[in-house]
Amino acid sequence: MSIDQIILFAIFAAIMGLMFLGPWRHDLVAFAGLMAAVLLGVVPKEQAFSGFGNPTTMVVALILVATAGLTRSGAVSSMARLLADRDRSVSRHIAVVGGVGGLLSGFMNNIAALAMLMPIDLQAAQKARRRAGLTLMPLAFATILGGMLTLIGTPPNLIVSGYRQQVLGEPYRMFDFLPVGSAVAVAGMVFIALIGWRLIPQSRQEGAGDAPERPRRYLARLVVTEASSLTDEPVSQIREQALKAGARLVGVIRHGHALEGPLDDQTVTAGDVLLLRANPSALDEFRSASKLSFPDGRLEPRARKDSEGQSLIELLVPVGADIIGRSAQSFGLVNRYDSVLIGMRRRGIALREALPRQEIVAGDLLLVLIPESRVEDVLSASGLLRLDGGSLPVQREGHMRTAIGLFVLAVLATSLGWVTMPIALGCVVIAYVLTGVLSINELYDHVDWPVIVLLGSMIPLGLALDSTGGTALIAGWIASLTQGYPAWAGLALLMVSTMFMSDILNNNATTIIAAPVGIRLAEQLQVEPDAFLMGVAVAAACAFLTPIGHQNNTLILGPGNYRFGDYWRMGLPLEIIVLVVSIPMLLIVWPL
Repeated sequence: MSIDQIILFAIFAAIMGLMFLGPWRHDLVAFAGLMAAVLLGVVPKEQAFSGFGNPTTMVVALILVATAGLTRSGAVSSMARLLADRDRSVSRHIAVVGGVGGLLSGFMNNIAALAMLMPIDLQAAQKARRRAGLTLMPLAFATILGGMLTLIGTPPNLIVSGYRQQVLGEPYRMFDFLPVGSAVAVAGMVFIALIGWRLIPQSRQEGAGDAPERPRRYLARLVVTEASSLTDEPVSQIREQALKAGARLVGVIRHGHALEGPLDDQTVTAGDVLLLRANPSALDEFRSASKLSFPDGRLEPRARKDSEGQSLIELLVPVGADIIGRSAQSFGLVNRYDSVLIGMRRRGIALREALPRQEIVAGDLLLVLIPESRVEDVLSASGLLRLDGGSLPVQREGHMRTAIGLFVLAVLATSLGWVTMPIALGCVVIAYVLTGVLSINELYDHVDWPVIVLLGSMIPLGLALDSTGGTALIAGWIASLTQGYPAWAGLALLMVSTMFMSDILNNNATTIIAAPVGIRLAEQLQVEPDAFLMGVAVAAACAFLTPIGHQNNTLILGPGNYRFGDYWRMGLPLEIIVLVVSIPMLLIVWPL
Protein backbone atom coordinates (compact mmCIF):
# COMPACT_ATOMS: atom_id res chain seq x y z
CA MET A 1 0.00 0.00 0.00
CA SER A 2 1.11 3.55 -0.73
CA ILE A 3 1.37 6.26 1.93
CA ASP A 4 -1.76 7.98 0.59
CA GLN A 5 -3.71 4.74 0.80
CA ILE A 6 -2.55 4.13 4.36
CA ILE A 7 -3.58 7.66 5.38
CA LEU A 8 -7.03 7.32 3.76
CA PHE A 9 -7.66 3.90 5.31
CA ALA A 10 -6.66 5.33 8.70
CA ILE A 11 -9.02 8.29 8.24
CA PHE A 12 -11.89 6.01 7.24
CA ALA A 13 -11.17 3.72 10.20
CA ALA A 14 -11.21 6.73 12.54
CA ILE A 15 -14.47 7.99 11.03
CA MET A 16 -16.10 4.57 11.38
CA GLY A 17 -14.87 4.15 14.93
CA LEU A 18 -16.05 7.59 16.06
CA MET A 19 -19.44 7.16 14.40
CA PHE A 20 -19.83 3.76 16.03
CA LEU A 21 -18.83 4.98 19.50
CA GLY A 22 -20.98 8.09 19.07
CA PRO A 23 -19.13 10.78 21.07
CA TRP A 24 -19.91 13.33 18.32
CA ARG A 25 -22.55 13.75 15.66
CA HIS A 26 -21.91 11.96 12.35
CA ASP A 27 -21.75 15.15 10.28
CA LEU A 28 -19.03 16.64 12.52
CA VAL A 29 -17.03 13.41 12.37
CA ALA A 30 -17.25 13.27 8.56
CA PHE A 31 -16.32 16.95 8.17
CA ALA A 32 -13.36 16.53 10.55
CA GLY A 33 -12.22 13.55 8.47
CA LEU A 34 -12.39 15.67 5.31
CA MET A 35 -10.35 18.46 6.91
CA ALA A 36 -7.76 15.94 8.09
CA ALA A 37 -7.51 14.49 4.58
CA VAL A 38 -6.98 17.97 3.09
CA LEU A 39 -4.33 18.91 5.65
CA LEU A 40 -2.52 15.61 5.07
CA GLY A 41 -2.58 16.15 1.30
CA VAL A 42 -4.62 13.11 0.25
CA VAL A 43 -7.57 15.26 -0.87
CA PRO A 44 -6.56 18.20 -3.10
CA LYS A 45 -7.54 21.49 -1.49
CA GLU A 46 -9.34 22.64 -4.65
CA GLN A 47 -11.59 19.56 -4.38
CA ALA A 48 -12.24 19.83 -0.65
CA PHE A 49 -15.79 21.14 -1.00
CA SER A 50 -16.68 19.57 -4.34
CA GLY A 51 -19.06 17.20 -2.57
CA PHE A 52 -21.38 20.05 -1.62
CA GLY A 53 -21.89 20.84 -5.30
CA ASN A 54 -22.38 17.21 -6.26
CA PRO A 55 -25.78 16.48 -7.88
CA THR A 56 -26.39 13.70 -5.37
CA THR A 57 -26.14 16.13 -2.47
CA MET A 58 -28.52 18.54 -4.17
CA VAL A 59 -31.05 15.79 -4.90
CA VAL A 60 -31.15 14.72 -1.25
CA ALA A 61 -31.76 18.31 -0.14
CA LEU A 62 -34.41 18.95 -2.79
CA ILE A 63 -36.21 15.68 -2.03
CA LEU A 64 -36.66 16.78 1.58
CA VAL A 65 -38.14 20.12 0.49
CA ALA A 66 -40.44 18.46 -2.05
CA THR A 67 -41.60 16.04 0.64
CA ALA A 68 -42.35 18.97 2.94
CA GLY A 69 -44.62 20.41 0.25
CA LEU A 70 -46.62 17.19 0.10
CA THR A 71 -46.92 17.23 3.88
CA ARG A 72 -47.87 20.88 4.12
CA SER A 73 -50.61 20.46 1.53
CA GLY A 74 -52.16 17.61 3.51
CA ALA A 75 -51.62 15.08 0.70
CA VAL A 76 -49.85 12.53 2.88
CA SER A 77 -52.13 13.14 5.85
CA SER A 78 -55.26 12.52 3.81
CA MET A 79 -53.90 9.15 2.73
CA ALA A 80 -52.81 8.23 6.23
CA ARG A 81 -56.24 8.78 7.82
CA LEU A 82 -57.30 5.40 6.54
CA LEU A 83 -54.50 3.57 8.34
CA ALA A 84 -55.36 3.81 12.04
CA ASP A 85 -57.80 1.01 12.90
CA ARG A 86 -57.86 -0.26 16.46
CA ASP A 87 -59.57 -3.52 15.45
CA ARG A 88 -56.73 -4.79 13.22
CA SER A 89 -54.39 -7.50 14.47
CA VAL A 90 -50.71 -6.60 14.85
CA SER A 91 -49.78 -8.49 11.67
CA ARG A 92 -52.52 -6.82 9.63
CA HIS A 93 -51.66 -3.41 11.04
CA ILE A 94 -48.00 -3.87 10.13
CA ALA A 95 -48.95 -5.11 6.65
CA VAL A 96 -51.22 -2.10 6.00
CA VAL A 97 -49.17 0.69 7.58
CA GLY A 98 -45.85 -0.83 6.51
CA GLY A 99 -47.15 -1.37 2.98
CA VAL A 100 -48.25 2.25 2.68
CA GLY A 101 -44.97 3.39 4.24
CA GLY A 102 -43.03 1.30 1.73
CA LEU A 103 -44.96 2.74 -1.22
CA LEU A 104 -44.51 6.29 0.05
CA SER A 105 -40.80 5.66 0.53
CA GLY A 106 -40.48 4.74 -3.12
CA PHE A 107 -41.46 8.26 -4.20
CA MET A 108 -40.22 10.38 -1.32
CA ASN A 109 -37.37 10.33 1.15
CA ASN A 110 -37.84 7.29 3.39
CA ILE A 111 -36.87 9.27 6.48
CA ALA A 112 -39.69 11.71 5.78
CA ALA A 113 -42.09 8.81 5.09
CA LEU A 114 -41.39 7.39 8.54
CA ALA A 115 -41.70 10.82 10.14
CA MET A 116 -45.17 11.11 8.57
CA LEU A 117 -46.40 7.70 9.66
CA MET A 118 -44.79 7.36 13.08
CA PRO A 119 -47.33 9.62 14.87
CA ILE A 120 -50.14 7.63 13.24
CA ASP A 121 -48.60 4.37 14.43
CA LEU A 122 -48.20 5.74 17.96
CA GLN A 123 -51.80 6.92 17.97
CA ALA A 124 -53.03 3.57 16.65
CA ALA A 125 -51.08 1.75 19.38
CA GLN A 126 -52.57 4.01 22.03
CA LYS A 127 -56.13 3.46 20.76
CA ALA A 128 -55.62 -0.31 20.55
CA ARG A 129 -53.87 -0.34 23.95
CA ARG A 130 -50.92 -2.03 22.29
CA ARG A 131 -47.22 -1.48 22.96
CA ALA A 132 -45.88 0.88 20.31
CA GLY A 133 -42.56 -0.98 20.32
CA LEU A 134 -44.23 -3.93 18.59
CA THR A 135 -44.98 -1.94 15.45
CA LEU A 136 -42.53 0.97 15.29
CA MET A 137 -39.51 -1.13 14.33
CA PRO A 138 -41.44 -3.02 11.62
CA LEU A 139 -42.64 0.34 10.27
CA ALA A 140 -39.10 1.73 10.20
CA PHE A 141 -37.79 -1.37 8.42
CA ALA A 142 -40.68 -1.26 5.94
CA THR A 143 -39.88 2.33 4.95
CA ILE A 144 -36.23 1.37 4.48
CA LEU A 145 -37.25 -1.54 2.22
CA GLY A 146 -39.63 0.68 0.25
CA GLY A 147 -36.86 3.15 -0.47
CA MET A 148 -35.25 0.58 -2.78
CA LEU A 149 -38.10 0.74 -5.28
CA THR A 150 -37.07 3.86 -7.20
CA LEU A 151 -34.15 6.18 -7.86
CA ILE A 152 -35.34 8.79 -5.36
CA GLY A 153 -36.47 6.46 -2.58
CA THR A 154 -33.21 6.38 -0.66
CA PRO A 155 -29.87 8.24 -0.87
CA PRO A 156 -27.81 5.07 -1.67
CA ASN A 157 -29.72 4.73 -4.95
CA LEU A 158 -28.94 8.33 -5.84
CA ILE A 159 -25.28 7.95 -4.91
CA VAL A 160 -24.88 4.75 -6.94
CA SER A 161 -26.64 6.36 -9.92
CA GLY A 162 -24.39 9.39 -9.72
CA TYR A 163 -21.28 7.21 -9.55
CA ARG A 164 -22.43 5.19 -12.55
CA GLN A 165 -22.79 8.40 -14.52
CA GLN A 166 -19.24 9.44 -13.60
CA VAL A 167 -17.72 6.09 -14.54
CA LEU A 168 -19.95 4.74 -17.32
CA GLY A 169 -21.38 8.00 -18.65
CA GLU A 170 -25.06 7.28 -17.92
CA PRO A 171 -27.02 7.27 -14.64
CA TYR A 172 -29.74 4.82 -13.70
CA ARG A 173 -33.29 5.73 -14.62
CA MET A 174 -36.18 6.22 -12.22
CA PHE A 175 -37.47 2.65 -12.19
CA ASP A 176 -34.29 0.69 -12.91
CA PHE A 177 -34.25 -0.26 -9.22
CA LEU A 178 -37.83 -1.59 -9.26
CA PRO A 179 -37.41 -5.26 -10.31
CA VAL A 180 -34.86 -6.14 -7.62
CA GLY A 181 -36.14 -3.64 -5.07
CA SER A 182 -39.75 -4.82 -5.28
CA ALA A 183 -38.77 -8.49 -4.86
CA VAL A 184 -36.69 -7.66 -1.80
CA ALA A 185 -39.35 -5.35 -0.36
CA VAL A 186 -42.18 -7.88 -0.76
CA ALA A 187 -40.16 -10.72 0.77
CA GLY A 188 -39.03 -8.49 3.62
CA MET A 189 -42.53 -7.21 4.31
CA VAL A 190 -43.97 -10.74 4.45
CA PHE A 191 -41.33 -11.71 7.00
CA ILE A 192 -41.81 -8.52 9.06
CA ALA A 193 -45.61 -8.79 9.19
CA LEU A 194 -45.83 -12.51 9.92
CA ILE A 195 -42.72 -13.33 11.96
CA GLY A 196 -40.37 -10.39 12.45
CA TRP A 197 -42.39 -8.38 14.98
CA ARG A 198 -42.62 -11.45 17.22
CA LEU A 199 -38.82 -11.42 17.62
CA ILE A 200 -38.80 -7.99 19.27
CA PRO A 201 -38.06 -8.27 23.03
CA GLN A 202 -41.32 -7.69 24.91
CA SER A 203 -40.63 -8.23 28.61
CA ARG A 204 -39.11 -4.77 28.99
CA GLN A 205 -41.94 -3.18 27.01
CA GLU A 206 -44.66 -3.95 29.53
CA GLY A 207 -45.48 -0.90 31.57
CA ALA A 208 -42.62 0.97 29.98
CA GLY A 209 -44.87 3.74 28.78
CA ASP A 210 -44.39 3.44 25.04
CA ALA A 211 -46.71 6.34 24.41
CA PRO A 212 -45.00 9.70 24.32
CA GLU A 213 -45.76 12.36 26.87
CA ARG A 214 -49.34 13.47 26.39
CA PRO A 215 -49.43 16.74 24.47
CA ARG A 216 -51.15 19.78 25.95
CA ARG A 217 -54.83 20.13 25.08
CA TYR A 218 -56.62 23.41 24.56
CA LEU A 219 -60.24 24.44 24.24
CA ALA A 220 -60.30 25.81 20.71
CA ARG A 221 -62.88 26.90 18.14
CA LEU A 222 -63.27 25.95 14.49
CA VAL A 223 -65.75 27.53 12.09
CA VAL A 224 -68.03 25.46 9.83
CA THR A 225 -67.90 26.78 6.26
CA GLU A 226 -70.10 26.21 3.22
CA ALA A 227 -67.43 23.92 1.78
CA SER A 228 -67.13 21.85 4.94
CA SER A 229 -68.02 18.17 4.83
CA LEU A 230 -69.75 18.63 8.20
CA THR A 231 -72.43 21.04 6.98
CA ASP A 232 -75.92 19.67 7.77
CA GLU A 233 -74.39 16.67 9.54
CA PRO A 234 -75.70 15.52 12.95
CA VAL A 235 -73.58 16.38 15.96
CA SER A 236 -73.35 12.70 16.93
CA GLN A 237 -71.55 11.91 13.67
CA ILE A 238 -69.30 14.94 14.00
CA ARG A 239 -68.38 13.84 17.51
CA GLU A 240 -67.24 10.44 16.17
CA GLN A 241 -65.15 12.03 13.41
CA ALA A 242 -63.50 14.36 15.92
CA LEU A 243 -62.59 11.42 18.16
CA LYS A 244 -60.94 9.65 15.25
CA ALA A 245 -58.68 12.67 14.81
CA GLY A 246 -57.90 12.78 18.53
CA ALA A 247 -60.21 15.72 19.38
CA ARG A 248 -63.32 15.89 21.59
CA LEU A 249 -66.35 18.00 20.69
CA VAL A 250 -67.60 19.80 23.79
CA GLY A 251 -70.04 22.33 22.33
CA VAL A 252 -71.58 24.06 19.32
CA ILE A 253 -72.03 27.84 19.16
CA ARG A 254 -74.55 29.52 16.84
CA HIS A 255 -74.87 33.30 16.54
CA GLY A 256 -72.81 33.75 19.71
CA HIS A 257 -74.85 31.37 21.87
CA ALA A 258 -74.24 27.74 22.75
CA LEU A 259 -76.83 25.31 21.45
CA GLU A 260 -79.05 24.01 24.23
CA GLY A 261 -80.61 20.61 24.71
CA PRO A 262 -79.16 17.25 23.68
CA LEU A 263 -76.45 18.10 21.15
CA ASP A 264 -76.39 14.74 19.43
CA ASP A 265 -79.93 15.26 18.12
CA GLN A 266 -79.04 18.52 16.33
CA THR A 267 -77.30 19.31 13.06
CA VAL A 268 -74.69 21.95 12.32
CA THR A 269 -74.95 24.57 9.61
CA ALA A 270 -72.51 26.88 7.86
CA GLY A 271 -71.39 29.62 10.24
CA ASP A 272 -71.64 27.46 13.37
CA VAL A 273 -68.61 27.32 15.64
CA LEU A 274 -67.39 24.01 17.06
CA LEU A 275 -65.77 24.05 20.49
CA LEU A 276 -63.18 21.29 20.72
CA ARG A 277 -60.72 19.98 23.31
CA ALA A 278 -57.60 18.92 21.40
CA ASN A 279 -53.86 19.25 21.10
CA PRO A 280 -52.58 21.41 18.21
CA SER A 281 -51.83 18.47 15.92
CA ALA A 282 -55.24 16.82 16.38
CA LEU A 283 -56.97 20.19 16.00
CA ASP A 284 -55.34 20.88 12.64
CA GLU A 285 -55.87 17.29 11.50
CA PHE A 286 -59.61 17.50 12.20
CA ARG A 287 -59.83 20.95 10.60
CA SER A 288 -58.07 19.79 7.44
CA ALA A 289 -60.00 16.51 7.14
CA SER A 290 -63.38 18.23 7.56
CA LYS A 291 -62.57 21.41 5.59
CA LEU A 292 -63.22 23.65 8.57
CA SER A 293 -61.67 27.05 9.15
CA PHE A 294 -59.82 28.66 12.01
CA PRO A 295 -61.66 31.64 13.57
CA ASP A 296 -60.69 35.19 12.69
CA GLY A 297 -60.12 36.23 16.32
CA ARG A 298 -63.31 38.27 16.78
CA LEU A 299 -65.62 37.80 19.77
CA GLU A 300 -68.17 36.30 17.41
CA PRO A 301 -65.86 34.26 15.19
CA ARG A 302 -66.06 34.02 11.44
CA ALA A 303 -63.97 31.94 9.07
CA ARG A 304 -60.40 33.16 8.73
CA LYS A 305 -58.99 33.57 5.23
CA ASP A 306 -55.78 31.64 4.47
CA SER A 307 -53.68 34.24 2.74
CA GLU A 308 -50.26 32.69 3.41
CA GLY A 309 -48.58 29.88 5.29
CA GLN A 310 -49.44 29.85 8.99
CA SER A 311 -48.22 27.99 12.08
CA LEU A 312 -49.83 27.03 15.35
CA ILE A 313 -47.28 28.02 17.99
CA GLU A 314 -47.36 27.35 21.73
CA LEU A 315 -46.03 30.35 23.64
CA LEU A 316 -45.14 30.79 27.30
CA VAL A 317 -45.78 34.09 29.08
CA PRO A 318 -42.62 34.74 31.15
CA VAL A 319 -42.38 37.14 34.07
CA GLY A 320 -41.87 40.65 32.73
CA ALA A 321 -43.36 40.02 29.29
CA ASP A 322 -44.82 43.14 27.66
CA ILE A 323 -48.16 41.42 27.07
CA ILE A 324 -48.83 40.77 30.77
CA GLY A 325 -51.93 42.61 32.02
CA ARG A 326 -53.30 43.00 28.53
CA SER A 327 -55.68 40.89 26.45
CA ALA A 328 -55.13 39.61 22.93
CA GLN A 329 -57.66 42.22 21.81
CA SER A 330 -56.03 45.20 23.55
CA PHE A 331 -52.58 44.05 22.44
CA GLY A 332 -53.79 44.14 18.84
CA LEU A 333 -52.95 40.55 18.05
CA VAL A 334 -55.47 40.44 15.21
CA ASN A 335 -55.35 44.02 13.94
CA ARG A 336 -51.60 44.60 14.14
CA TYR A 337 -50.14 41.16 13.58
CA ASP A 338 -52.90 39.27 11.71
CA SER A 339 -52.64 36.53 14.37
CA VAL A 340 -55.30 34.73 16.38
CA LEU A 341 -55.34 33.42 19.96
CA ILE A 342 -56.65 29.88 19.43
CA GLY A 343 -56.34 28.46 22.95
CA MET A 344 -55.12 29.35 26.43
CA ARG A 345 -54.02 27.37 29.49
CA ARG A 346 -53.62 28.71 33.02
CA ARG A 347 -52.27 26.61 35.90
CA GLY A 348 -52.85 23.45 33.88
CA ILE A 349 -56.48 24.27 33.02
CA ALA A 350 -57.70 25.09 29.50
CA LEU A 351 -59.65 28.36 29.49
CA ARG A 352 -62.90 28.50 27.58
CA GLU A 353 -64.72 31.83 27.67
CA ALA A 354 -64.01 35.00 25.65
CA LEU A 355 -60.35 34.34 24.90
CA PRO A 356 -59.77 37.66 23.07
CA ARG A 357 -60.71 39.53 26.29
CA GLN A 358 -58.87 37.34 28.80
CA GLU A 359 -56.26 39.30 30.72
CA ILE A 360 -52.91 37.54 30.25
CA VAL A 361 -50.79 36.75 33.32
CA ALA A 362 -47.29 35.32 33.82
CA GLY A 363 -47.19 31.55 33.42
CA ASP A 364 -50.02 31.33 30.89
CA LEU A 365 -49.62 29.09 27.88
CA LEU A 366 -51.00 30.52 24.64
CA LEU A 367 -51.73 28.66 21.42
CA VAL A 368 -51.51 31.29 18.69
CA LEU A 369 -52.08 31.04 14.93
CA ILE A 370 -49.44 33.27 13.31
CA PRO A 371 -48.55 33.93 9.65
CA GLU A 372 -45.00 32.76 9.06
CA SER A 373 -43.87 36.23 8.03
CA ARG A 374 -45.08 37.74 11.33
CA VAL A 375 -43.72 35.25 13.89
CA GLU A 376 -40.67 37.27 14.88
CA ASP A 377 -42.73 40.48 15.04
CA VAL A 378 -45.17 38.90 17.51
CA LEU A 379 -42.41 37.44 19.68
CA SER A 380 -40.36 40.64 19.85
CA ALA A 381 -43.35 42.89 20.56
CA SER A 382 -44.95 40.67 23.20
CA GLY A 383 -41.97 39.18 25.01
CA LEU A 384 -43.47 35.69 24.67
CA LEU A 385 -41.25 32.61 24.54
CA ARG A 386 -41.75 29.83 22.01
CA LEU A 387 -41.91 26.37 23.60
CA ASP A 388 -39.38 23.86 22.30
CA GLY A 389 -41.16 21.64 19.77
CA GLY A 390 -44.33 23.70 20.10
CA SER A 391 -44.57 24.89 16.51
CA LEU A 392 -46.86 23.18 13.99
CA PRO A 393 -47.11 24.34 10.35
CA VAL A 394 -50.78 24.39 9.41
CA GLN A 395 -51.81 22.18 6.53
CA ARG A 396 -52.90 24.01 3.39
CA GLU A 397 -55.29 21.48 1.90
CA GLY A 398 -56.34 23.92 -0.82
CA HIS A 399 -52.94 23.34 -2.43
CA MET A 400 -53.11 19.54 -2.29
CA ARG A 401 -53.82 18.97 -5.97
CA THR A 402 -51.14 21.43 -6.97
CA ALA A 403 -48.52 19.77 -4.77
CA ILE A 404 -49.36 16.26 -5.96
CA GLY A 405 -49.53 17.33 -9.62
CA LEU A 406 -46.16 19.06 -9.54
CA PHE A 407 -44.46 16.15 -7.82
CA VAL A 408 -45.97 13.57 -10.19
CA LEU A 409 -44.93 15.72 -13.15
CA ALA A 410 -41.34 15.79 -11.86
CA VAL A 411 -41.28 12.01 -11.44
CA LEU A 412 -42.75 11.56 -14.93
CA ALA A 413 -40.28 13.97 -16.53
CA THR A 414 -37.37 12.18 -14.87
CA SER A 415 -38.69 8.73 -15.79
CA LEU A 416 -39.01 9.71 -19.47
CA GLY A 417 -35.55 11.23 -19.50
CA TRP A 418 -36.71 14.76 -20.28
CA VAL A 419 -34.64 16.30 -17.47
CA THR A 420 -32.35 15.07 -14.73
CA MET A 421 -33.65 14.56 -11.21
CA PRO A 422 -31.93 17.65 -9.66
CA ILE A 423 -33.41 19.91 -12.35
CA ALA A 424 -36.90 18.38 -12.02
CA LEU A 425 -36.91 18.72 -8.24
CA GLY A 426 -35.47 22.24 -8.43
CA CYS A 427 -38.37 23.26 -10.66
CA VAL A 428 -40.82 21.65 -8.24
CA VAL A 429 -39.42 23.66 -5.33
CA ILE A 430 -39.67 26.92 -7.29
CA ALA A 431 -43.24 26.05 -8.34
CA TYR A 432 -44.14 25.26 -4.72
CA VAL A 433 -43.11 28.77 -3.71
CA LEU A 434 -44.82 30.47 -6.65
CA THR A 435 -48.09 28.61 -6.07
CA GLY A 436 -48.06 29.03 -2.30
CA VAL A 437 -47.57 25.37 -1.35
CA LEU A 438 -44.51 26.44 0.67
CA SER A 439 -43.39 29.90 1.68
CA ILE A 440 -39.91 31.08 0.82
CA ASN A 441 -39.22 31.61 4.53
CA GLU A 442 -39.58 27.90 5.36
CA LEU A 443 -37.68 26.29 2.47
CA TYR A 444 -34.42 25.81 4.33
CA ASP A 445 -36.16 24.60 7.49
CA HIS A 446 -36.97 21.28 5.82
CA VAL A 447 -33.43 20.40 4.73
CA ASP A 448 -31.66 17.87 6.97
CA TRP A 449 -28.39 19.79 7.12
CA PRO A 450 -26.40 17.14 9.06
CA VAL A 451 -27.10 14.69 6.21
CA ILE A 452 -26.03 17.29 3.64
CA VAL A 453 -22.78 17.94 5.52
CA LEU A 454 -22.19 14.19 5.80
CA LEU A 455 -22.63 13.71 2.04
CA GLY A 456 -20.62 16.79 1.13
CA SER A 457 -17.76 15.60 3.34
CA MET A 458 -17.73 11.92 2.41
CA ILE A 459 -17.94 12.32 -1.38
CA PRO A 460 -14.43 13.87 -1.75
CA LEU A 461 -13.05 11.21 0.62
CA GLY A 462 -14.62 8.43 -1.45
CA LEU A 463 -13.26 9.92 -4.68
CA ALA A 464 -9.81 10.21 -3.13
CA LEU A 465 -9.91 6.58 -2.03
CA ASP A 466 -10.74 5.61 -5.60
CA SER A 467 -8.18 7.88 -7.28
CA THR A 468 -5.34 6.63 -5.04
CA GLY A 469 -6.15 3.02 -5.85
CA GLY A 470 -7.65 2.21 -2.46
CA THR A 471 -10.92 0.89 -3.84
CA ALA A 472 -9.07 -1.25 -6.37
CA LEU A 473 -7.03 -2.66 -3.49
CA ILE A 474 -10.19 -3.60 -1.55
CA ALA A 475 -11.65 -5.12 -4.71
CA GLY A 476 -8.47 -7.15 -5.12
CA TRP A 477 -8.82 -8.51 -1.59
CA ILE A 478 -12.42 -9.58 -2.26
CA ALA A 479 -11.42 -11.07 -5.63
CA SER A 480 -8.58 -13.04 -4.02
CA LEU A 481 -10.88 -14.39 -1.33
CA THR A 482 -13.34 -15.62 -3.98
CA GLN A 483 -10.73 -16.80 -6.48
CA GLY A 484 -11.82 -20.01 -8.15
CA TYR A 485 -15.45 -19.38 -7.29
CA PRO A 486 -18.19 -18.02 -9.62
CA ALA A 487 -18.47 -14.25 -10.01
CA TRP A 488 -21.65 -14.23 -7.97
CA ALA A 489 -19.58 -15.29 -4.93
CA GLY A 490 -17.68 -12.02 -5.21
CA LEU A 491 -20.98 -10.17 -5.47
CA ALA A 492 -22.24 -11.93 -2.34
CA LEU A 493 -19.08 -11.09 -0.37
CA LEU A 494 -19.26 -7.47 -1.54
CA MET A 495 -22.88 -7.21 -0.35
CA VAL A 496 -22.14 -8.83 3.02
CA SER A 497 -19.21 -6.43 3.56
CA THR A 498 -21.35 -3.45 2.54
CA MET A 499 -24.15 -4.48 4.90
CA PHE A 500 -21.70 -4.77 7.77
CA MET A 501 -20.23 -1.33 7.10
CA SER A 502 -23.69 0.21 6.73
CA ASP A 503 -24.78 -1.16 10.11
CA ILE A 504 -21.88 0.43 11.96
CA LEU A 505 -21.23 3.49 9.83
CA ASN A 506 -24.02 5.14 7.81
CA ASN A 507 -25.74 4.07 4.62
CA ASN A 508 -24.73 7.21 2.73
CA ALA A 509 -21.07 7.04 3.73
CA THR A 510 -20.98 3.29 3.12
CA THR A 511 -22.34 3.70 -0.43
CA ILE A 512 -19.71 6.31 -1.23
CA ILE A 513 -17.00 3.84 -0.15
CA ALA A 514 -18.52 0.66 -1.60
CA ALA A 515 -19.66 1.87 -5.05
CA PRO A 516 -16.11 2.33 -6.42
CA VAL A 517 -15.17 -1.05 -4.90
CA GLY A 518 -18.04 -2.65 -6.82
CA ILE A 519 -16.82 -1.15 -10.10
CA ARG A 520 -13.21 -2.28 -9.51
CA LEU A 521 -14.31 -5.75 -8.46
CA ALA A 522 -16.37 -6.14 -11.64
CA GLU A 523 -13.36 -5.04 -13.68
CA GLN A 524 -11.09 -7.59 -12.02
CA LEU A 525 -13.65 -10.35 -12.50
CA GLN A 526 -14.18 -9.16 -16.10
CA VAL A 527 -17.97 -8.96 -15.81
CA GLU A 528 -20.60 -6.26 -16.30
CA PRO A 529 -20.66 -3.84 -13.33
CA ASP A 530 -24.40 -3.15 -12.98
CA ALA A 531 -25.16 -6.15 -10.76
CA PHE A 532 -22.36 -5.05 -8.43
CA LEU A 533 -23.51 -1.42 -8.31
CA MET A 534 -27.10 -2.48 -7.71
CA GLY A 535 -25.90 -4.93 -5.06
CA VAL A 536 -24.11 -2.08 -3.28
CA ALA A 537 -27.30 0.03 -3.34
CA VAL A 538 -29.40 -2.80 -1.89
CA ALA A 539 -26.85 -3.78 0.75
CA ALA A 540 -26.10 -0.23 1.85
CA ALA A 541 -29.81 0.55 2.27
CA CYS A 542 -30.44 -2.56 4.38
CA ALA A 543 -28.97 -1.46 7.70
CA PHE A 544 -31.13 -3.37 10.18
CA LEU A 545 -28.75 -4.48 12.93
CA THR A 546 -28.19 -1.25 14.87
CA PRO A 547 -29.93 2.06 15.57
CA ILE A 548 -27.07 4.04 13.98
CA GLY A 549 -26.94 2.48 10.51
CA HIS A 550 -30.01 4.35 9.24
CA GLN A 551 -31.74 7.46 10.52
CA ASN A 552 -35.08 5.66 10.53
CA ASN A 553 -33.67 3.24 13.09
CA THR A 554 -32.53 6.18 15.20
CA LEU A 555 -35.91 7.94 15.02
CA ILE A 556 -37.75 5.04 16.69
CA LEU A 557 -35.18 4.34 19.42
CA GLY A 558 -36.83 6.51 22.09
CA PRO A 559 -40.55 6.21 21.18
CA GLY A 560 -40.21 2.42 20.87
CA ASN A 561 -38.32 2.06 24.17
CA TYR A 562 -35.64 0.03 22.37
CA ARG A 563 -32.09 -0.75 23.32
CA PHE A 564 -29.05 -0.96 21.04
CA GLY A 565 -29.15 -4.76 21.07
CA ASP A 566 -32.83 -5.10 20.14
CA TYR A 567 -32.45 -4.40 16.45
CA TRP A 568 -30.43 -7.46 15.40
CA ARG A 569 -33.10 -9.89 16.60
CA MET A 570 -35.38 -8.97 13.71
CA GLY A 571 -32.70 -7.30 11.61
CA LEU A 572 -30.32 -10.26 11.21
CA PRO A 573 -32.83 -12.71 9.67
CA LEU A 574 -34.16 -9.83 7.55
CA GLU A 575 -30.68 -9.11 6.16
CA ILE A 576 -30.27 -12.81 5.36
CA ILE A 577 -33.60 -12.76 3.50
CA VAL A 578 -32.46 -9.69 1.58
CA LEU A 579 -29.29 -11.49 0.47
CA VAL A 580 -31.10 -14.70 -0.47
CA VAL A 581 -33.68 -12.84 -2.57
CA SER A 582 -31.56 -10.06 -4.07
CA ILE A 583 -28.54 -12.01 -5.35
CA PRO A 584 -30.53 -14.28 -7.73
CA MET A 585 -32.67 -11.31 -8.80
CA LEU A 586 -29.57 -9.24 -9.55
CA LEU A 587 -28.15 -12.02 -11.71
CA ILE A 588 -31.44 -12.31 -13.62
CA VAL A 589 -32.14 -8.59 -14.13
CA TRP A 590 -28.51 -7.49 -14.55
CA PRO A 591 -26.67 -10.48 -16.09
CA LEU A 592 -22.93 -10.66 -15.52
